[in-house]
Amino acid sequence: METVGLGLCLEDLPVGRQFKTVGRTITEADIVNFVNTTGMVEVLFTNLEFLKHESAIKGRVSPGALVFCLAEGLLTQATMQGTGFAFLEMDYKIEGPTFANDTVHVECEVIESRRSQSKPQYGLVRTRNFVIKQDGKRVLTYTPLRMVKARSVPKA
Repeated sequence: METVGLGLCLEDLPVGRQFKTVGRTITEADIVNFVNTTGMVEVLFTNLEFLKHESAIKGRVSPGALVFCLAEGLLTQATMQGTGFAFLEMDYKIEGPTFANDTVHVECEVIESRRSQSKPQYGLVRTRNFVIKQDGKRVLTYTPLRMVKARSVPKA
């Protein structure tokens, strides 16, 4: 019987492949829980009066780190179950604010894909990931390099 929901292997991720995730709405509870769990208790995330009267950003803003974590969750559910083995590095750029009640999804393009020379049962895959809000605005771009499982191993 087929198991659904498994991740993509190296062979499924050639350079140029593009896909997107489902969306997820960022809630007030997400922001409060993330800020309290991580200790990011700065006034930008905890003081609504500061946001109203002193901050250049108006509204219940979400930490960029939370947006990144939610994007990774969406990608894990869609592409990495049982096949993603290591997150090795990334470039990361926040491009705009995300607020409570914004809905985000991830648009992903494979920009590097190769077999690991030292561990041929795995591949190294780099993607360019854009986190997009419901209005089409890009709020975050990052380019992770991951180690992923290969379906086959070349014979020595």
